[in-house]
Amino acid sequence: MRILKRGFASDNNATVHPAIMKAIQRANSGHTVAYGDDPYTQSALGLFKKHFGDNSETFFVFNGTAANVLGISAITRPHNAVICTESSHINVDECGAPEKFSGCKLIPVKTGDGKLTVELIRPKLEGIGFEHHVQPKVISITQATEIGTVYSVDELRRLADFAHRNGMLLHVDGARIANAAANLGVGLKEITADAGVDVLSFGGTKNGMMYGEAIVFFNPGLAKDFKYTRKQGMQLASKMRFISAQFEALLSNDLWLKNARHANRMAQMLSSQLEGISGLEIIHPVKANGIFVKIPKAAIKQIQREYFFYVWDEASSIVRWMTSFDTTISDVKSFVSYVRSVLAR
Repeated sequence: MRILKRGFASDNNATVHPAIMKAIQRANSGHTVAYGDDPYTQSALGLFKKHFGDNSETFFVFNGTAANVLGISAITRPHNAVICTESSHINVDECGAPEKFSGCKLIPVKTGDGKLTVELIRPKLEGIGFEHHVQPKVISITQATEIGTVYSVDELRRLADFAHRNGMLLHVDGARIANAAANLGVGLKEITADAGVDVLSFGGTKNGMMYGEAIVFFNPGLAKDFKYTRKQGMQLASKMRFISAQFEALLSNDLWLKNARHANRMAQMLSSQLEGISGLEIIHPVKANGIFVKIPKAAIKQIQREYFFYVWDEASSIVRWMTSFDTTISDVKSFVSYVRSVLAR
C-alpha cells in the first residue's frame, strides 16, 4: 500500500479533525434511538437553525452527490431543467446522477471564472411555456466554485432575485461554502438565507469531517415530504448519531470557520511562494483553498512521482492544488521547494 505524502491533491485526502474524531468517540457510548431520533441529531439540528435561521429545515446524508441530487430532486419535476456552469460538479463529476435521479435536463453554461451571472442565464430561458421544451426551474451554483472563485453576497442576491422573478429557485452546492464564508468575512446565514438561497448542500467532509453532508431548505414548504425522498434515495442513516455528532462539533465554537480560514491561509501562502517560479503560471485569483496552475506537461509527471494531485485541464496543462484544514507551513515549503527544483532542471 502506497502512503501518500501530505500533498495538495484534494481536501478529501485530509485527516479527520481531532475534535470531530473525539465527538464520534463520545457518541459511541450506549444505545440510542436510530434514524435520527437521538439527542445528538436534535442538538446538531438546533445548531443548524442557529447558523441558518429558525425557518431552515435540515436533513443529513452521507455524501455530497446525494446532497446535490436529492436537494435538486425535491424541488423539480422530470420535465424541468437545471441551469449550471459547464465546470459544475453536478455536470462533470457526478456520473449523470442528477439527470438519472431527478429526471431533469442539465443546461450547462460556459463561464470564464466558474460563476453564473444573470446575463449568462437569461438566453437559456427560451421556450418557457412551450410544451416541446424542458422548463428551467433551478439555477444551481457552487460556492466556492470549482475553480476557487467566490460569489459575493450581492452576486448571490442578484441571482436569487432573478430566479424568483422567473419562477425558479436557487440551489447552492456548498461543498466548500465554509471557505467562501471565510474569504468574504461573513456568516453562513448571510450567504444563504439572507441572500435568497432556496436550497443548500452544506459540506462537512472537505472541512474536517469523516463523512456526512447536509441538505438545508430555507423555505419549509420545499422540505415537505423530503423525509420520504431521503429514504427512497437510500440516504437515511440508521446510526445517524455518528453523522450528527460530527456536525455538532463542526458547528460549535466556530470550528467550521477556523478550519476554513486555515485552509484558505495555506492556499494564500502556497500561491505567494509559487509566484515568481519560472515556467509556472497561476491561472485564477486565489479566493478559497484551491490553486490552479499552468505548468509544463513534463514537470507534471515529475512532480506526481512525489506528490499525488489532479490534472484539471490536460489540453491546457493546468493542474489543481488544494489545501485543507490540516495543511502545515512545512507542507507548503517542502512542496514549493520540490516544484522549484523540478522546474529548474
